[in-house]
Amino acid sequence: MTTSTLAPLETEQKFRQAMATFPSGVTIMTTTDENGEARGFAASSFCSVSLDPALVLVCIAKTAQCHGAFMSSDQWSIQVAGSAHVDLIERFATKGADKFGGGEFVRDHRGIPVLLDAAVLIECEAHARLDGGDHTILVARVIEVDVDDRPPVLYFQRGFRPLDQIPLQGAF
Repeated sequence: MTTSTLAPLETEQKFRQAMATFPSGVTIMTTTDENGEARGFAASSFCSVSLDPALVLVCIAKTAQCHGAFMSSDQWSIQVAGSAHVDLIERFATKGADKFGGGEFVRDHRGIPVLLDAAVLIECEAHARLDGGDHTILVARVIEVDVDDRPPVLYFQRGFRPLDQIPLQGAF
């Protein structure tokens, strides 16, 4: 194994730059805290883990204001953001913002806030919580999925970009 000769700050900056070149989808993950208050965050760290059982993962910063809610609640919802949700994503990605103040969410049968016009809505429950350095890896068991035909939003080069606004002609 080789060790980096870069100073830690330079390594962090290069790592951030490298990750910014990798486009990823954007999700909004929601739950409720012990008082029933809506909690949530935006995440680009989302992927499938297993088909049988159906598992997905999302990573949350340990410094996130809603981290405690996701550690104590086992009922979660994951929304793949659609192109109409760029402002909403930015709100959910902003620390201290009133994330649920815009009225876009309703409570599902479990009391979890859900975005009904999401490109994909995944009802899930906690399967595992794993240490991931300065993040916690939340592994969720998928209970129900609703897929819409809305195009998703991508996070690329530190910006949210609706897929339907990215020219794909001749890209492949």
